[in-house]
Amino acid sequence: MEEFMRYYEKVYPQMYRTAFYYMRNRQEAEDAVQDAVLTAYEKFYQLKDKEKFAPWIMKILINRCRRRMKEWFRKEEDIDDISLSEERGLSGEIDFAMTSAVKQVFWELKEEDRFVVALSVLGGYTSEEIAEILNQNHSTVRSRYRRALQKMRKKLEV
Repeated sequence: MEEFMRYYEKVYPQMYRTAFYYMRNRQEAEDAVQDAVLTAYEKFYQLKDKEKFAPWIMKILINRCRRRMKEWFRKEEDIDDISLSEERGLSGEIDFAMTSAVKQVFWELKEEDRFVVALSVLGGYTSEEIAEILNQNHSTVRSRYRRALQKMRKKLEV
């Protein structure tokens, strides 16, 4: 338990930021993180290389977020209830209009592109680590990241 907690404490902020930006709802993000942590804790003994804990648990989190999003789209609930203080706290941005514009453009990206951008920008993962998390080639991840940022930049310039 103590070993798991040491690893978990290091990765929790990244997990929450990733889940929040993906889910766009504080409660749903917290639930997704909680589900991922519970699953990871139950299967922690199966992880042979403890140094790969962060990519491993992020992969679990991504799967939980995807499941929750599928459930949302079935329910068709409104998920846009982010307060100004929550946005400032997570992004560190003072300019609410710019933050909102970036988020809107971010959400226009394809799901896989959003994950790559979120894991890189919010999680601080390298293309190799993201490739491992998403089971893709790292050159594919780099190309996807570059194209996603170009799309975002182009839409923000308009």
